[in-house]
Amino acid sequence: MTNRAAGVWGIGSYVPEKILSNFDLEKMVDTSDEWITTRTGIQERRLAAPEQATSDLAYYAADKALADAGVKAEELDLIIVATSSPDHLFPATAALLQERLGAKKAGGFDLSVACSGYIYALAVAAQFVATGLHEKVLVVGAETLSRIVNFEDRGTAILFGDGAGAMVIGPVEAGYGLMGHHLGLDGSGAELLSLPAGGSREPLSEEVLKNKRQYVDMNGKEVYKFAVNIMGDATLKVLETTGLTPEDIDLYVPHQANYRIIEASAKRFNFPMEKVLINIHKYGNVSTATIPLAIDEAYQEGRIKDGDNLLLVAFGGGLSWAASLLRWGGRPEK
Repeated sequence: MTNRAAGVWGIGSYVPEKILSNFDLEKMVDTSDEWITTRTGIQERRLAAPEQATSDLAYYAADKALADAGVKAEELDLIIVATSSPDHLFPATAALLQERLGAKKAGGFDLSVACSGYIYALAVAAQFVATGLHEKVLVVGAETLSRIVNFEDRGTAILFGDGAGAMVIGPVEAGYGLMGHHLGLDGSGAELLSLPAGGSREPLSEEVLKNKRQYVDMNGKEVYKFAVNIMGDATLKVLETTGLTPEDIDLYVPHQANYRIIEASAKRFNFPMEKVLINIHKYGNVSTATIPLAIDEAYQEGRIKDGDNLLLVAFGGGLSWAASLLRWGGRPEK
């Protein structure tokens, strides 16, 4: 076994065409554009078409990432799909994606840690590459959260959207790539953000459907308090792991859950807002897809250059949290 640096070979993202604006939501629940924007920073979010599922969004993002990496699907060794809204409980969304891509030699699995899932998936992929077990790993964060949100519940209907982001992870030059990770979990807060029914604890039934237990349930105030603290704590941990300081960070990539949380976490480390990737106003909270979607947008806009240090931080149900330090570049020539 070797110990290689693992980094990004290619990146891509996809969002559905349909836009659900705050003004649209005003007609559905007791809310207003001003109320939503002031409290969350969200102005609109994307909704998957009726015929689209999570694997479809994942496919479009993955196809772009493979093209950017100059890698053919049949070259992939492994596919990891981080999602909170899989097509089915089983088979894994990764299996459906593998078939559609034609990645015939790839193994794969889904990873479920709510909104922290993409960073967890990157950490897992990096280990496979670092040890030499795999050469090319596709990591996708994809969600159709609109299927598990109650659009009669103001507290959650305004927050979530659909979309996907993907990266091809492979060996890169020493000194580049995924430099360090911090992964955390506190199951004592599991009930604060959950999808109560549909699993073995509370199977679907007439009673479940009547009480709308098949939708996301969230204690917004408690999750907010948790998030403001843990985003900073996770940042500290990954900086300690990598030996870097806040001044070494070129771009801060926080999970896009709430603008006020993003702003507070950036302020704690004196990150100027021009160094913070923000697209929550356009897409809302897309759970596992927020991190790769934000990075891909910045990449397409030319905001990321080789050698840049990207600090990725997320939190989510579990309660969970994760942070990674990614030094951009070092990928082989196509």
